[in-house]
Amino acid sequence: MITQIGHTTVELIEGDITELATDAIVNAANGHLAHGGGLAGIISRKGGPAIQRESSQWVQTCGIVPTGSAAITSGGRLNAKHVIHTVGPAYHGVNHPDDLLSDAVQSALQMADMNQLRTVALPAVSTGIFGYPMAGASEVIIRTIIEYLHGETNLQKVILCLYGQRAFDIFRAEMEAQIG
Repeated sequence: MITQIGHTTVELIEGDITELATDAIVNAANGHLAHGGGLAGIISRKGGPAIQRESSQWVQTCGIVPTGSAAITSGGRLNAKHVIHTVGPAYHGVNHPDDLLSDAVQSALQMADMNQLRTVALPAVSTGIFGYPMAGASEVIIRTIIEYLHGETNLQKVILCLYGQRAFDIFRAEMEAQIG
């Protein structure tokens, strides 16, 4: 599914974000940028030791990355030139940390703009080991991307790369609901 928001193309795909040749892919990270499990672990393993080394240097220099914020490293051996590590919220069932999830997505997009990147791919942030329900996350993530792209941005293409057909179908339905 492809749509245009402002001057930016937004594409929804199902696949492996680590295979994309973009200026940046977004990693759903923890605040310590310790990439052991989930998507972060996969990105770190496929991208090689440079990603973890640069992440550790970031934390040593700038401190722990707060929930809703982002950091950037090279892409190591990935096809993407950079990895933007955004820290989404953990979902605990009773409270819905929608604002923090929105902040995490917005921070990733801002980091791409600040580094003059043109293409960025995002996963379904916080829906893996952080437990955010896919339907709720899709509403927040898509709304945040649409709002961000209606502002000033140099991004030419934003890809939502979903892992698995179920995730893709949920995000596609939400995208159709929000853009008509």
